[in-house]
Amino acid sequence: MRTEGWRCLADPAQPRHGKASMTPEGHFRSLHFSIRDRLVTFISEKLFENRIYTVRHGLIKGMKRKGGLGFLPAAFSRSSRNEVEEAFLRSLDLSGKVVYDIGAFQGIMTLFFARQAKAVVTYEPHPANYQRVLENVQLNALRNVTVLNRALGDQEGTLILVFDPRMPGAATGDPAIVGQIQSSISEAAAVEVPVVCLDDDLARHDLPRPDFVKIDVEGMELAVLRGMQKTLAASHPALYLEMHGATQEEKNRKALAIVQFLSVAGSRRILHVETGTIVTMSNSAVANEGHIYCTMHAE
Repeated sequence: MRTEGWRCLADPAQPRHGKASMTPEGHFRSLHFSIRDRLVTFISEKLFENRIYTVRHGLIKGMKRKGGLGFLPAAFSRSSRNEVEEAFLRSLDLSGKVVYDIGAFQGIMTLFFARQAKAVVTYEPHPANYQRVLENVQLNALRNVTVLNRALGDQEGTLILVFDPRMPGAATGDPAIVGQIQSSISEAAAVEVPVVCLDDDLARHDLPRPDFVKIDVEGMELAVLRGMQKTLAASHPALYLEMHGATQEEKNRKALAIVQFLSVAGSRRILHVETGTIVTMSNSAVANEGHIYCTMHAE
């Protein structure tokens, strides 16, 4: 069985999406990455890919990292969005908790969580990114991190990740985003990876029950949530999701679908991190970009 839809981009220190524009036909289209994004990633991936250094700023300041541009002054990579997100994440009390990092890219959030939590379980399906997560975990001699090389979804199978070779941190299986990549470049890369449901993986491998789950899987947020329904019901973990979509219409539709799912699953409070808005089904569009933080009712 082949499952569609996955994207890995979960590094606050990495480039974010470009701005949106209208096509000549009048349809909304995302400029998947800006010229600045591509330049930053090119410099990072091609010139400093194997450099090991101590990060100078951000969530993992003082930790070791291989790759990226965290050795540069903060002014080169900071943005108001980064600052809001980082302030929120720093405010969380994760001491003594089990954290799941789903869609880790190179492991920046994994490192951040590992410094605070009792244990971290990380999912990163892209083989090269998975290896980099392992390297960064090992560089910091972390003993409380488990790194798994597979994707999560709502059914077991395989998944084709498609990506611009110049942007290896943005591999995706979401059909709409795949279309954007393929229409903008002539030589898109692809890799096949396994995909499983979190509920099944926890039972099969006796993994610890999560207290906090971070999800950054563009286009597949709902599928990941559906694949962890038993876990949500049994453990009531807090959820931190980055919201994605190929077009404004898709973003709005997915935001509503996720809010509806969480409401049925027993959400107590859904917060849009960037605006501080409490999200409901009537105003779900406010959460079509950025991050939401959801706490669940405990029975």
